[in-house]
Amino acid sequence: VAIGFAVVALIATVAGWDLLIARMPWWLWAATIGTIVASAFPLFLHRIRLAIEAVSDLGGRLAVALAWFIFIVQLFNVITRYTNDWFERDILFGETTSLAWMSFAALFLIGVSYGVKNGINPRIDFWWAEFSARRKAWIDFTLHTFLFLPFLFMAIRVLKPYAARSLGYNRFANDGAGAWPEGWKVWRTWETSTDAGQLPQGPIQAFILVGVILFTAQVVAEIIKTGFVLVGRNDLGDVTDVDDAPLRIE
Repeated sequence: VAIGFAVVALIATVAGWDLLIARMPWWLWAATIGTIVASAFPLFLHRIRLAIEAVSDLGGRLAVALAWFIFIVQLFNVITRYTNDWFERDILFGETTSLAWMSFAALFLIGVSYGVKNGINPRIDFWWAEFSARRKAWIDFTLHTFLFLPFLFMAIRVLKPYAARSLGYNRFANDGAGAWPEGWKVWRTWETSTDAGQLPQGPIQAFILVGVILFTAQVVAEIIKTGFVLVGRNDLGDVTDVDDAPLRIE
């Protein structure tokens, strides 16, 4: 797949097509060539996959911690809803509500890669469970490689400038050259919440990019796993088996 992608990109570049594949940045060329070289060393790819999944597992543990944090914050919201008259600031409830929503968004962005790793993404289980491991690998490898991964790369490209603007980057400054805010109090340039208290939204908006990058990395790990199954290396495939899970139609 990487070789085919490199050939098409090379033809597009030489032909001068007005497409992104004809104007790939250097790092994407490096990643493509690196993928071609790494494909000759299965154990190296296996270690990359394990490293990615270790990050996803860490994200899962952080998501659990965030879930408890959200529970505590929302419990505090319920308590202060009836005791807010005892406090001097009426905006206390608004601040904690905004914090809970931001924490919930962070929980999702961190935990989505963990969900993909453990195979809890929506499937029609009574149909999927009848497939052999090889057929499952064919479906996941094809869809992840040719549909999911290009979409995630596009999302990263779109979200990169959005994340920069969320943290205060002004692309119109310096006659269009762009500039970051001066001084160390950069949070003064961040967009604030519309809730009472106006907590800064810059970090959680920028974290959308981080979440998509983690998601993309785990999809790459899934491609590596299913690729091992397709070439007969079931010892390195380690495809998640969800056949014993309750049936779901989602």
